[in-house]
Amino acid sequence: HERYGIPSMFRGNERIKEEGHATDLFTREAKRFIDQNHQRPFFLYVPYNAPHSASTFDKAARQAPENYLAMYGGGLDWKTQYKALVTQMDDSIGSIMEQIRQLGLEDNTMFVFASDNGGGGGSDNRPLRGGKGKMWEGGLRVPLIVRWPGRVKEGVVTDEFASSLELFPTFLAAAGAPPPTGVKLDGYNLLPLLEGRGKSERKEMFWYRTYSNDAGARVGNWKWVSHDGQEGLYDLKSDIGETRDLSRERPEIARMVKDRYQAWWKEMEASEPRGPFRDY
Repeated sequence: HERYGIPSMFRGNERIKEEGHATDLFTREAKRFIDQNHQRPFFLYVPYNAPHSASTFDKAARQAPENYLAMYGGGLDWKTQYKALVTQMDDSIGSIMEQIRQLGLEDNTMFVFASDNGGGGGSDNRPLRGGKGKMWEGGLRVPLIVRWPGRVKEGVVTDEFASSLELFPTFLAAAGAPPPTGVKLDGYNLLPLLEGRGKSERKEMFWYRTYSNDAGARVGNWKWVSHDGQEGLYDLKSDIGETRDLSRERPEIARMVKDRYQAWWKEMEASEPRGPFRDY
């Protein structure tokens, strides 16, 4: 639980050092929180760092627990580690959901599972192009799985356009709470979509990566990407793998999407400076 030799786990604002695998510790604390707060409405965010690679000098601490590695042959190669870490996380999420069920709160609890980016390293994101850190769909498109017995129908798959920005207004609506006044939310309430009585209000989305100077924008099903100084336009409805650049065939669409990106960029510049930020 360190980052290159410096302990990086906190309880509140206090830096702590504990024994055990991070996934197990996060699960323990999540279940402790539920035990202490289940008699009133609560919000619980559990951001597992698995299956991300470890930032530690201790080789022994960099691997998945032995019992999970044994499920996949016990090797220490990257893919075995990855599968073991995902399985451990899956079991941990299941134990939290089981705790909710045993407390009789299952039908009154919305569960949301999502990720921060597409697969990196040796991941296979096909049919999507690219992976973590890239503006292609393989880097941006992630699961958004919602479970709410009695409110969200099971087994439904939708290709509606949505972003993690939608989570905050959706949680507000689910809790029956009004949105905050005096601020403009970037997200939209997904509850009508989840309950089968509406569609996503998301029409466009924009991305920029400082480290590589890559950029991307999506308006409807049109996707504009700027990567390594080259620009391209793709129709996600017919080409989810972003294999065919249509910028020469549809220059007016490319210009429109890029113009929307530049308008967003100006809005972001006008909002500077942001913060304050924590120093850890």
